[in-house]
Amino acid sequence: MTHRYKAISLFSGAMGLDIGLEQTGRFDVLACVEIEPSFCDTIRKNHAAGRLHSSLKIFQGSVSNIDPNDVLAAVGLKKGEVDILVGGPPCQSFSTAGRRRTIQDPRGTLLWQFLRWIEVIQPKFFLMENVRGLLSAALSHRPIAERPEKGGAPLSQDEQPGSVVRAFANELQNLNGYSYHMDIFEVNAVNYGAPQLRERALFIGNRFNSSVEFSEPTHGINDTEDGQILFDWNVKKKLQPWATLGDAIRGLTEINPVIMDFSSRKKSYLAKVPQGSNWRSLSIEDQMKSMGRAWHAKGGRSGWWRRLSYDLPCPTLVTMPNHASTSLCHPTEVRALTLREYLRIQEFPSDWEVFGKTPEQYAQIGNAVPVRLGRVAGDVIAKEMDALSKNRWVEKKSKLDSYRVIYIQSHIRTRQWFKNGKTFIWEDDGECGNATYSAPVTKKRVSRIR
Repeated sequence: MTHRYKAISLFSGAMGLDIGLEQTGRFDVLACVEIEPSFCDTIRKNHAAGRLHSSLKIFQGSVSNIDPNDVLAAVGLKKGEVDILVGGPPCQSFSTAGRRRTIQDPRGTLLWQFLRWIEVIQPKFFLMENVRGLLSAALSHRPIAERPEKGGAPLSQDEQPGSVVRAFANELQNLNGYSYHMDIFEVNAVNYGAPQLRERALFIGNRFNSSVEFSEPTHGINDTEDGQILFDWNVKKKLQPWATLGDAIRGLTEINPVIMDFSSRKKSYLAKVPQGSNWRSLSIEDQMKSMGRAWHAKGGRSGWWRRLSYDLPCPTLVTMPNHASTSLCHPTEVRALTLREYLRIQEFPSDWEVFGKTPEQYAQIGNAVPVRLGRVAGDVIAKEMDALSKNRWVEKKSKLDSYRVIYIQSHIRTRQWFKNGKTFIWEDDGECGNATYSAPVTKKRVSRIR
C-alpha cells in the first residue's frame, strides 16, 4: 500500500491547492486554517458532503492568532511529525499588477506568519505558493521619482529588488532547532495542462538539505524542426498542445447560473467587440469615451473590453470578471464568465460547491491555486519524500550553500493584440498565424540566493 503523507494547510481559501495534493493519492490534509467565514462555509459543507478528508479539522481565524500547537493537538501530532505544511499567504503587496506597497516590518506580514508556523510545527517539508512578483519585491519601497536613476541616493539593502525573499531565506537558516533548504520555481499552470494562463512562484523547502527538481512542462508549442522541445538541456520531448478555454467550458449548460455580470453600459461596448478581440476593435470615439485616462496609457490595456476565445487558454482569472479593464467576456455571449465556468477553468471537482455572497464566491475561486498545479507540485514532493523515507529521513551531510530560483518558462504570451497600427483578432477555428508571437527564447534559467 502506498504511504500517504500528513499535511496541514494555511490560508486555505477554496482548497484548490489542497484538492490538488489529495488528488495525487499521496497526501491527507488533516487540518486547515482560513479566516474568511464564507470560505470556511465552503470548506465545511464540502467536507460534510465527503469531498475532503474525513478527519479534516477546520480552524476559522487568522494564522496570526491561532496557536500552531493547538492545531497539532487537534490532529494528534507532535512537532516534527507533520510531513508538509502548505499555503499561500495573501500576496497583494507583492503583485506587479498594481501599485506595490512597502513592507516596513516584514515580521508583521502574513508571509512571516507562515515562517512562524514552520518554526513551531517543524514539518519535514513546506510548500508555499505566491505571485511571481514576490521574487523581486523589496522590504522597503522607494518611489520611482526618488530612485538613483532619477538622481536619488543609492538603494539601501532593504530597498534592493528581491530583499523580501533574501530575508525570508535567511530566517529559514536560523529557526529554533532546524534550518531549511528551499528551492523556488517560477512556473505557469498552462504548461502542465491547465486551461488557464497562471504564473506562480512555488517555494518548496525541507529540513534534510535535499534539493528538489520540479517537473518539466508537458504542454506548449513544439518549436523545433523535429517537433520536439528541449527544457532540461538533456532530454528532448514532444509537448501536448495547450488546453483551451473551449476545452474547459464548451458545452456547459446552466440553469440560474451564479454570475457577476457586466452592467448594461458595459455590455453596450462589449457587444461591438468580436470574439478574440478587445478595445482596439471599437471606434476611436468609443475607445476614448469608455476608457477615460486609460486610453492615453502606453501599456497594460489588453484586458479592456476583452472578449475571450474558445481556441486559446483562458487569461488569468480575476476576482471580479466584470471590470471593464480586466473583462472576462464569454466568447459568444455578451456576459461575464459564470462561477461554474470559473470552477471548470480552475479544474475543481465537478460537484464542488461554493458558498457566500456572489462576490465572495468569485473571490474564492478566482484567488485559488489551480488544482492541477497543486497536483503537479504534490507529485514532485511525494517523489522526494519517498526517496528520503527509504533512507530513514537521514539529513544529508553536505549543506547546500545557496537557494535556487528556477525559471521554467513561466511568462507566456499566446497571441498578439496590436502591432504597427493593425488590430489582431483571434478567430476560432482560423489559422490566426499573423496574430501569434514567436516561441520564447528562454525556456529554463537558474539563479541563486546566497
